[in-house]
Amino acid sequence: MRTTLNLEEDALLAAQALARRQRVSLGEAVSRLIRAATQAAPQPMPSAPLRGRYALAPMRDETVTVEHVRELMEREGI
Repeated sequence: MRTTLNLEEDALLAAQALARRQRVSLGEAVSRLIRAATQAAPQPMPSAPLRGRYALAPMRDETVTVEHVRELMEREGI
C-alpha cells in the first residue's frame, strides 16, 4: 500500500539504517519496525465489566471499610 509519512529525523535515520543493513526498501524496513513494536508492546488490560452505569473494581487482598471510603472522599473533596 502506498502512503506518505512525516517522520522525525531520528526515526527516518533508524529506518534507513535498518533498510541498508537488511537490504530491503525503506517501506519494508518501516513495516518491520512497526510489526516488531506492536508485537513487543504489552497488551492493555481489559476494562472492568460494567454493571449498570458502574464498573466493577478489581479483586483486592484487603477489605474495603467505611473508613477507607471516608478517607477517599475526604481526600477527593466529596
